[in-house]
Amino acid sequence: MSTRHMRGSTWRPDDTSALSGGAESSRRYQSVASYPRYPDAERAVDRLSDNGFPVQNVAIVGRGLRSVEQVTGRRTYWTAAGQYALAGAIGGALIGWFLGLFDLVDPLVAAFWLAASGALIGAFIGTALGLLVHAMTDGRRDFSSVGTVQADRYDLQVDTRYADQAARVLAADRGR
Repeated sequence: MSTRHMRGSTWRPDDTSALSGGAESSRRYQSVASYPRYPDAERAVDRLSDNGFPVQNVAIVGRGLRSVEQVTGRRTYWTAAGQYALAGAIGGALIGWFLGLFDLVDPLVAAFWLAASGALIGAFIGTALGLLVHAMTDGRRDFSSVGTVQADRYDLQVDTRYADQAARVLAADRGR
């Protein structure tokens, strides 16, 4: 059941746990406003909150969702090795620092030297793993990317018990 951004439309989500934390399965929502951008919908909720409205009865619902994967670059053996080496160095440094901090290594060695040794060993292991993992992909995914979910619009849905009050607050705020 979908709603348009017309004021007065109501809906009852099939899975209300996404909107109410699973507390009330009989809760109904009504669309009181629609915005082209998420920050606009956030500002509307802020305005409601600033006016003392019980915002726990509000949901921002994205409509017209689509998945977008932005390719950020080519992935080569060198980039795979470098990324894994960095991750390994950070992990190794933290482990070495932890061992030195709590004097868990005998003979006692300064935490700095343990962290530096851990970083070097971690970078070496990370590089080897990065090369191995990249080789195992066999060229099927030779790029890196970042995935996002985008919406065409964002509806402000309010529990029907508070919908008229929310619409009044937003209308009064627009008039200023």
